[in-house]
Amino acid sequence: MSYEPYPAPPPSPYGYGAPGPVGDPRYAPLPGATIGQAVQRFFQRYAQFRGRASRSEYWWWTLVSALVSVVFDVLVPASSLFFILDLIWVLAVLVPSIALVARRLHDVNRSGWWQFLVLIPIVGWIILLVWFCTDSKPEGARFDA
Repeated sequence: MSYEPYPAPPPSPYGYGAPGPVGDPRYAPLPGATIGQAVQRFFQRYAQFRGRASRSEYWWWTLVSALVSVVFDVLVPASSLFFILDLIWVLAVLVPSIALVARRLHDVNRSGWWQFLVLIPIVGWIILLVWFCTDSKPEGARFDA
């Protein structure tokens, strides 16, 4: 018995890896995201540095990440297995965390490169914290394309 394979999807009109049109929902922030939506979008946009992330997306993920880290910090002294799991966790969320910070900065109309301010102790951290708490700016839509 023979069968026809599934047809290939049509090519994107924007080309492989090309940005979509401005207003594409894949790059738009999700204001008022729930904790579940924030975690889901974090992993769906694993290494997506283009687009924007709302305050709720950023802060919900920050809370989840901090809670997981605290749990590992408590469990690591009990067994070396938890140390290995903690290391795997840190490595698994490193790239998407950097991408999330870049998208959050885009939402306040800043380049993702500004996250290097974290290398300047205290002053850089305070500046970034202020930007992370700042409301979305419509000018940040320029990062959607």
